[in-house]
Amino acid sequence: MACPDNHTGVELNPALLPLDWLLGSWESDEPGEGCFTSIKPFRYIETLNFSHVGQPVINFTFNAFHAETKKPLHRECGFIRMQPGALRVAFIIAQNSGLVEIEEGELTAQQLNLQSQALARVSFAREPHVQKISRVIQLRPDGRLEQTVSMATDNQPLMQHLHITYHRSS
Repeated sequence: MACPDNHTGVELNPALLPLDWLLGSWESDEPGEGCFTSIKPFRYIETLNFSHVGQPVINFTFNAFHAETKKPLHRECGFIRMQPGALRVAFIIAQNSGLVEIEEGELTAQQLNLQSQALARVSFAREPHVQKISRVIQLRPDGRLEQTVSMATDNQPLMQHLHITYHRSS
């Protein structure tokens, strides 16, 4: 039986029970680190929110801010779906940079390993264009959430771009 969400009172769709550890709000513990060959290394803070309304989908938002200035940096929002009867997971993501992506992968225990399957961008997106994204999200034994994002562009192979940890804030 699915448990009701503490915030909405709506029961979690049984198809999503393997992902119930994601639900709620998360805030970065310490600033995360971002780097890539075409940009200066930077530190950022981030909030995540994973919620549901009883459908077989999790809604999410990621909001990143510059660690020192608190200036908004990056936003992502979208949906998480699970393949019925399997531990296959899909993230459908829209980014404020004009990139839209579908990442798919496997859920193993409390770790998601995702790879981009499709990318689309606005016609006037800055170059170099992102060609591939991989993402690992895992719940660590200490109860903290950890995320690592790697990226490849037109002129750079897949390499780590972001790394950050979070604590549950609600």
